[in-house]
Amino acid sequence: MAVKLRLMRMGKTKQPTYRVVAADSRSPRDGRFIEIVGSYAPREAQNKVVLKADRVTKWLSQGAQPTDRVRRLLAGAGLMEAAPIRLPKAAPAAPADKSK
Repeated sequence: MAVKLRLMRMGKTKQPTYRVVAADSRSPRDGRFIEIVGSYAPREAQNKVVLKADRVTKWLSQGAQPTDRVRRLLAGAGLMEAAPIRLPKAAPAAPADKSK
C-alpha cells in the first residue's frame, strides 16, 4: 500500500479549508484516509497551517510521499529537513541492442 500525505478539501462552496491527511494513494481525494496530520486554511490572513510535527515525521520516515502542495507546506514549516525523504526509484534504462 502506497501512502501519500495530501490535502482533503473541507468547507463551504468557494470557502475551502483543507485537512492534511495520510491516505492510501488509490483512495479518492475526499474519501477514506488513515490519519489526519494537520490542517491548512488558505483564506485566512496568513494562510494558517497547523501540523502535528511528530506524526508528519513518522509518516515521512515510513516512506509516505507528500504531494507537491503538501511538500511546500512542510518546507514552510521546516519539516522537510527534519525527516528523511525516500524518493521513488527511477526505472533502470534498458540496455541498447547492438546485435546488428
